[in-house]
Amino acid sequence: MPVTRNITRFAPSPNGPLHLGHAYSAIVSHDLARQTNGEFLLRIEDIDGPRSKPALAGEFRADLAWLGLEWRETPAQSARLDSYRAAADALKARGLLYPCVCTRKDIAAAQERAGITDGRYPGTCRDNRPGGAGPAAWRIDIATAALQVGPLSWVDELAGEQWVDPSALDDAVLLRKDAPASYHLAATLDDAADGVTLVTRGRDLLDCTPYHRILQALLGLPVPIWHHHPLLLDETGEKLAKRRGSGMRGRGLADRRKAGEDGLQLAEMLRAGNLPAGISLFTT
Repeated sequence: MPVTRNITRFAPSPNGPLHLGHAYSAIVSHDLARQTNGEFLLRIEDIDGPRSKPALAGEFRADLAWLGLEWRETPAQSARLDSYRAAADALKARGLLYPCVCTRKDIAAAQERAGITDGRYPGTCRDNRPGGAGPAAWRIDIATAALQVGPLSWVDELAGEQWVDPSALDDAVLLRKDAPASYHLAATLDDAADGVTLVTRGRDLLDCTPYHRILQALLGLPVPIWHHHPLLLDETGEKLAKRRGSGMRGRGLADRRKAGEDGLQLAEMLRAGNLPAGISLFTT
């Protein structure tokens, strides 16, 4: 049987410098493509409003080249807004999206009243119809969507076959108040448009995949395989993240690169699991 040619992608957001966790993810994705004579793609996810800094995209390219990676760049999300609107309009026409005007404070108060402790949206606006007052996000009615698509499964290279359990899902936001689309809608459409066959990303995004699988079924999109790789942790046992300062001065990839560190050597260390001091790999 011929080996499937992997088309993978690395899709960073230019809202902060890349850190070692990004390097590890990019290297895993790059190498999985190269192992099958496939293709490694770079896509800039730049629709995070004022947090997106266009200049960082150039730093990202320099960081990847410093690590010895080769890629083909696909259109950034800011060039794909029409596709997001078209998909959302199609879902609205089928009665699968509803506007939500709740603030975070509103949601927290409703959760407390309803005794919801798992962070789920309490369904306050589920019966809303377009035309309500104030800016609105648009949520997918998961229960109705699940009835339309029926039972769904998906495959992760590390975790095996997984089944979508609609009862465990929330009415996720697909169109944000402050951005053209949410991660769920944009990433699902982008991966299909780019021909990605192996979605490679951290295991912290494993819980996003059932939503993406439902959207693929609703929108008639191809279904890739997934590879949710282990995460790099800092000295406190928390995953490396921009919001936690993992890319702060002296620790980000750009700072390491500009300080003269050997990027090729760093990449080989990450491949071998020989991690810098204070960094560990979460593998369970």
